[in-house]
Amino acid sequence: MSQYRSDEDILHDIQNNHLPHKAFKELIEKYQVQLYYHIRKILLNHDDTDDALQNTFIKAWQAIYDFKQQSKVYTWLYRIATNEALALLRKRSRFSFFSKDTYAEEWVARLESDPYFDGDEADLMLQKAILSLPEKQRIVFNMRYYDEIPYETMSEILDTSVGALKASYHHAVKKIEKILQQPLNLNLHNSSNEYESEY
Repeated sequence: MSQYRSDEDILHDIQNNHLPHKAFKELIEKYQVQLYYHIRKILLNHDDTDDALQNTFIKAWQAIYDFKQQSKVYTWLYRIATNEALALLRKRSRFSFFSKDTYAEEWVARLESDPYFDGDEADLMLQKAILSLPEKQRIVFNMRYYDEIPYETMSEILDTSVGALKASYHHAVKKIEKILQQPLNLNLHNSSNEYESEY
C-alpha cells in the first residue's frame, strides 16, 4: 500500500484550501524522486537537475488552482518537468561557444566527473551513445527505456502522436545498437522488432 494518498485527494485539499501547503508538500514528496531522475537523464548534471526540479514545482504550484484534471497529475507534472529541463538545456546551449558535437563531448566530460554518477563502465558507454542522439530521440528513448512510460502517456507529456514516438524510439534503438555494435538487451531488442512488425 502506498504511503501517499491518491492524487485526487491531494489535489482536492489544495484546490479547496484544506491545508494547501501541507497537501502540496505531500505531492512534492510523492513525485520528486521520479521527476528528479527524469530531468537528470535530460540534463545529466546534478545541480542543473535540482534547478529544473525546483522550477517544476514552482510552476506547478502557480498553476495548480487552474488544473482541471484533463490529464493525470503525474502526466501534468512530467510535462512541466520536461519543459523546464529543455528550457534549461537550450539556455545552456545558447550561451555555449562550442559546436553541437563539442557540446556533447562537454556533457560526457561533466558526466564522467560528476560525483553523483554511480554507473559502471557499461552504463557510461550507454550514456555516451544516448548523448549522440538528437534531442527528441534522446528524451523519448530515456522515457521509454528507463522510465517505461507508455506511449499514450508520453504522447500527452510531449504533445506528439503515438506513431511518431514509436518511430523515434525505434530509430534511437537502432542508432544506439549501431554505436555499441550489439543489442542493449533482449527486452529492448524485442521492442524494436515489435515496432517493425506493427508497421
